Amino acid sequence: MYLITPLKNEDIKKLRIQDVVYLSGKVYTARDQAHQRALKEGKFPYDLSRGVLFHSGPLAKQNGKNWEIVSVGPTTSSRMNTCEPGFIERFGVKAIIGKGGMDKKIADAMKGKAVYLAMTGGCAATASSQIEKVAGVEWLDLGAPEAVWALEVVNLGPLIVAIDSTGKSIYEGVEEKVKHNLARELGELQ
Repeated sequence: MYLITPLKNEDIKKLRIQDVVYLSGKVYTARDQAHQRALKEGKFPYDLSRGVLFHSGPLAKQNGKNWEIVSVGPTTSSRMNTCEPGFIERFGVKAIIGKGGMDKKIADAMKGKAVYLAMTGGCAATASSQIEKVAGVEWLDLGAPEAVWALEVVNLGPLIVAIDSTGKSIYEGVEEKVKHNLARELGELQ
């Protein structure tokens, strides 16, 4: 499915886990420090209502007044588990891109509001080719990887719907399945 930001409620409500998505429009990066600052200050440098948040710390180089993204891949989303419910509620984020998944509290916070889109780790070169331009950067005092980057993207993806707006998660039950399979395999070895 091809979607254009800013996202509409109808866009996210029709998405289900395992759907494949490509995004065009603006996405905004934020990692740990940007989340913490935004929640502490009660503001984010860009309007995230109906927006897409990308858990990423891009590698960028400056050419005069312009920035170029050299590499942009997902960072581990679970690092933002404690911040994300408040972030979704306060700023109206409709989609979050990252890797590794997020916990049940996030899935619950997303119900009727947002989705989590998983991006494969190791795809930073491909993803950077899907960046049309850097529309802005804020909070560079946090360092380039922790700064907030406004990126204009064209067909960013493929992204997999890993948590949908009903709260279903492809990560649910994974730990139990791993333990079960490991116990079975260990039993077969004995």
